[in-house]
Amino acid sequence: MAPRLLGRLAYGSRYDRVPWSQRVYIRPGELLVREAQWRWLTRRAPVMRLADYQQLRPLKAIEEFLSCMMCGDSRQQLLFSPGGNGWRYHVVRCPGCGFLYRNPGIRPERLGDLYATGYNTFLTGRYAANRQRRYELTMQAFSPVFDEGKERRLLDFGSGIGLFLELAEQRGFDACGVDLSPESVAQANERLSGVRTYLGAPEDVPEIAAGGFDVITLWSVLAHLPRPLDDFAAFRRLLAPGGVLLILTVNARSTQLKAYGPAWSGFTKNHLMFYSSQTVRTLLGRTGFAGVAFAPHYGDTVEAGTSRLPGDLVRRLRRNVELSDGGNMMRVLAFADEEAIGRWGGGPLTVHRLGA
Repeated sequence: MAPRLLGRLAYGSRYDRVPWSQRVYIRPGELLVREAQWRWLTRRAPVMRLADYQQLRPLKAIEEFLSCMMCGDSRQQLLFSPGGNGWRYHVVRCPGCGFLYRNPGIRPERLGDLYATGYNTFLTGRYAANRQRRYELTMQAFSPVFDEGKERRLLDFGSGIGLFLELAEQRGFDACGVDLSPESVAQANERLSGVRTYLGAPEDVPEIAAGGFDVITLWSVLAHLPRPLDDFAAFRRLLAPGGVLLILTVNARSTQLKAYGPAWSGFTKNHLMFYSSQTVRTLLGRTGFAGVAFAPHYGDTVEAGTSRLPGDLVRRLRRNVELSDGGNMMRVLAFADEEAIGRWGGGPLTVHRLGA
C-alpha cells in the first residue's frame, strides 16, 4: 500500500491508464528509484553459510539444497519467498556473482513431478495465440536466423503441445521436439502432422541424441532446468557446426523484479533459476559456446503495434528498456562456434564473444 501511495503523491493520476508492467519504464525517475531499492535490498540481506541456511528450511522429498550453479559459492542471501494457490518457495542470491535461484531446489530425478498432470491445460485458446505471437516477434528480432528453415534441422527443447513447432514447420524447418509432460507430448503429436515430439530427455531419443541440429530453441524453459551446466553442455554437443541456440526466459535484471519483489511475474510455481544477461553469459561460456547476442524485449503489444499507449510514451518505454535492463523477458541467441558468428552475427546484433 505504501509504494502505491507514494506513487500517487509523486505522479498523481497521469499514468493511471498505463499497465503496471509498463509504468516502471515510463514514469520519470522510476528506474533510478528501483535500482536504489534493489541495491538497498541486496546490501541489507544477511549473507549466510549454506550449513546455517539448511538449519532454517524444511526439505521436501523432491527437494535438495544447492550452492550457486554459476560460480560455486555456497553462501546465500535470502531475498524473497514467493507463492500462491498452495505453493511457496524461497529465492536466494549468490553474493559472489549475483545469481538468483530457488533454494531448496528440485532434485533432477523428480523434475517430472512438476509436469506429470495438468501442465498443458492452460496452453490453449488465447494463451496459445499470445504465445505464438511472442514466438513470431522473437524470431523477427533475430532475423535472418529464422527467416528460412529449408534443409535446416531444429530441436525445440521443452516443446509442450507444439505451439512453436507448428510455426517452425511453416517456415520450412525439419523440426522435432522433446518434453517431460506425457499429456503435452500426446497432445502435440495429435495436433501436428509433419513433425514429431518425444517424451523424456534428448539422450533418451536416438533421433535426437545423434545431434546435427542447426537450431535449438528453449522457449520459457531455462528457468525450469535444475542442472543447467549439464544441459547446456549437451545442447552444445547436439548443435552442428554453425549452429545457434535461442533462449527466451524471464530476466532477473528486470526493473519489474526490483519493483515488485515476490509478486514479480517471473516467480511462478515451476521456475527454479533466474538469469540476467551476465549470468547467462557465464552459463554459455562455461559450456563451450563461442558468442552471445541479446535483443531487447519491449513487450508484446508494443512490438506488435497493438499497444494503446500514446506514441510519446511508447518511444519513452523503448528508450528506457534499451538503457536499463533489456525488458522483463530476456531474448538470447547463442552461437556454437566462430562459423555461427560469421554466418548469423551481422546486422543489428552485437555479438559478445565468450572466453573458454
